Amino acid sequence: MRRAITRTTVLATGLAVMSTVAGCGIRGTAVPVDAGSAPSRATCVTRPGPQSAPPPGNITISVQLVCTSQLLPVTRVVPVQEDDQAVSLARALLDELRRQPAPVEEEAGFSTDVPQRLTVSGPRKGDPDRTLRLNTAPEELPPPALAQVVCTYAGTAAADGRSTVVLGGPGEDKPRGYTCTEETRTHPETVHSTPGAV
Repeated sequence: MRRAITRTTVLATGLAVMSTVAGCGIRGTAVPVDAGSAPSRATCVTRPGPQSAPPPGNITISVQLVCTSQLLPVTRVVPVQEDDQAVSLARALLDELRRQPAPVEEEAGFSTDVPQRLTVSGPRKGDPDRTLRLNTAPEELPPPALAQVVCTYAGTAAADGRSTVVLGGPGEDKPRGYTCTEETRTHPETVHSTPGAV
């Protein structure tokens, strides 16, 4: 009698398991399935270190790095010369953008798309006073890199305190204005020149 009960119990359990598996509707396949990229572990947050006043001749300022396909600020200390503050600051900020993020920034998911070879200089004769000339035409830069430059310069002395940055390239093309907007920060690939901004 006891064996019969045991057999019945095992049979019932087996049927229940089979019906559960059949009911989930998942079939095995030999074809690879693209389930998308793995979830990002980027936090986009760095722990601030001890706060102290920057050394003389330096200022604390934000630069825009890429994290989870958007621009987010990180704080840096950069040198500024008094003789030509706009161009000096533009060069110092560009140096920071070209530099690989610090280990703590990399761990948080930050990166930079700005090319190592990129340089900046002041306006040429005939350019608007606040023009910054890059050694690569702005439209030839990867869009996230251009967005990093524009949004890092915007609102600083490099852009005369304005949200629109006037950029030119090494050729004779007329400089164009690029505005850092919320759209630019959240979707850097959409950066474009602003008509009539120069």
